[in-house]
Amino acid sequence: MDFTILGFSVLMSFPILTFIIVLIIYVFNVVGNTLIIMTSVTDHNLHKPMYILLGNLSLVDMFLTSVTLPKTMQLLLSLKKTICFICCIAQMYFFLAVGGAESFLLALMSYDRYLAVCNPLRYQVIMTHKFCTVMVLGCWFGGFSSVLLPVILISQLPFCQSHDINHFICDVPPIIQLACSDIQQLEKLIFFTAIIVILGSFSVIVISYFLILMTILKIPTSTGKKKTFSTCSSHLTAISIYFGTIIFMYIRPKSKSNLDMDKQTAVFYSVVTPTLNPLIYTLRNNEFKSSLQRLVRRRLAPF
Repeated sequence: MDFTILGFSVLMSFPILTFIIVLIIYVFNVVGNTLIIMTSVTDHNLHKPMYILLGNLSLVDMFLTSVTLPKTMQLLLSLKKTICFICCIAQMYFFLAVGGAESFLLALMSYDRYLAVCNPLRYQVIMTHKFCTVMVLGCWFGGFSSVLLPVILISQLPFCQSHDINHFICDVPPIIQLACSDIQQLEKLIFFTAIIVILGSFSVIVISYFLILMTILKIPTSTGKKKTFSTCSSHLTAISIYFGTIIFMYIRPKSKSNLDMDKQTAVFYSVVTPTLNPLIYTLRNNEFKSSLQRLVRRRLAPF
């Protein structure tokens, strides 16, 4: 059984132009995130928990777009806008799993900033390399395990009516709407999973930044407040874009569901945020920019 990906009707009318735009976005994403990973790995000055987390976030962002954009580009150039059933389920699983890992990583990054700002004297004692590595592995495991059962149950649904997916990827809302069986229990499970993964991560972030804000307000000088807040501003920007869209997408009443709006929302957390994160996290980080410049000079030295 194949599904037909409807995508954006307006963009599908200009497949070549859309393909070029998507290709540029994908290349920019891969190059930007690869540079962050390479810099974090090769520069010993960046072998710190903050940059270990940043490197893993870049890996997640690169995976997130690699799950969706190559297939989108293939469909743009193909006369048949179809995806096989197994391919669709696999895309949905990896998309959700990597998205879950990103939610946990962003929560861990906020906890890291909380320790650095609110407990600077104990930071190196608590956030050791071993502890950071275990927590990062936990984020990856949590993302891939939390969505396994819902995806397995979705793969068992009967699709005996329309096979047209009103989306540009195989996501949960447009697929379960095609099922011709009772999905109330499945919807409850999906909602419960989203509550744990998304709101659980978001709660950690809100608490961490509330405590950070309280600490910043106690700093006597405005210069000190500005300097401390600047270390967290890039993280807040990424969080606002990412969690704002996924909360709207997955945690809302079914009556508010609108697949056309869902497609536009999905662009932000599946394409825009992973592509902008390299810029958000590096433009205001002087230590990372210096390390990146050294890496580029070393690579270009033979030329």
